Amino acid sequence: MEFLRFENQEYFYLFLLIPVFLLVFLLAHWHRKKKLSRLGESKLLERMIPMHSVRRPWLKLTLFLLAFSSLVMAAINPQLGFKTEDVKRTGVDIVIALDVSRSMLAEDIRPNRMDRSKMAVSRLIDQLENDRVAVVIFAGSAVTQVPLTADREAAKMIVRTLNTNSIQVQGTAIGSALERSIASFSRSDGGSRVIILVSDGENHQDDPLPVIERAREHGIVIHTVGVGTPQGAPIPVYQNNQLSGFLRDAQGNTVTSRFDEPMLRTLAERGGGVFQTGTGADLGLNRIMQEIRDMEQQEFEAPRFSEYESRFHYFLALAIIFLVLEFIIFERKSKWLNKIKFFEVS
Repeated sequence: MEFLRFENQEYFYLFLLIPVFLLVFLLAHWHRKKKLSRLGESKLLERMIPMHSVRRPWLKLTLFLLAFSSLVMAAINPQLGFKTEDVKRTGVDIVIALDVSRSMLAEDIRPNRMDRSKMAVSRLIDQLENDRVAVVIFAGSAVTQVPLTADREAAKMIVRTLNTNSIQVQGTAIGSALERSIASFSRSDGGSRVIILVSDGENHQDDPLPVIERAREHGIVIHTVGVGTPQGAPIPVYQNNQLSGFLRDAQGNTVTSRFDEPMLRTLAERGGGVFQTGTGADLGLNRIMQEIRDMEQQEFEAPRFSEYESRFHYFLALAIIFLVLEFIIFERKSKWLNKIKFFEVS
């Protein structure tokens, strides 16, 4: 079955310029007609300006609008593609639970915990082969940002957009993050399933340990990655993208966010996975990826699409034709063509 998509849908807004062009033409036409009316009556003007044409300006406008519309469609670039049958793949289902709480802005690792985590997660997604991946983000609550998918590029694109404003409720609810991660797996699928928790480990709102036990009952392995340093760092506060100070508690003291290694190590041990500290460029995710590769691969179906073929050149050719026609048609009648009487009876 053939599918149509538009590569650059934002250019559809350019069609709003067509009423503007039409309005400008009508105002100019009205102004010109008003000036001509001062010279005399219409029959007198026909004798004074025999080559004047009423229809040609409208024809030129029509050709111009058709050319403009074709150029817009060329910029939008309609594309056609074909959906093929589902293909069977073998891999592991992976849910990445990423901490986006305010403490992830601490700069004890550069550029900060949040940006380093996003870069490392993107590199991990690049290493996936036939695996499926989902992304859950959490702070004071948890949200599935990317459902389980084999589309790695889509997952990476979403990860790049994440920040500490992605969830309004502040805090760090690791239990809720694990609950949401478990729910992200398809209930009908068996096979190997993994949760990778990326966080600084500061848990302030719930107890994740009972959720760990529930995950193990479902055969889900939990790996944890600790982001930050034991010494910690203050949490910067930004206003209008400018540093305005550091987060303070109710007593006015600067809050220092410290990486909680014991918490994350305990979660990994009880979850049957490994714990890695986030000090290197990959935050230890390469070691976790090796663990995943040693797991039993499960089989699942994933839709495969052929490459989409662009059709912009057809609209570009139409635009050129309309522009050439608009250029060679003059507003005034041609004396040479006016002498030719195609329907004159001899």
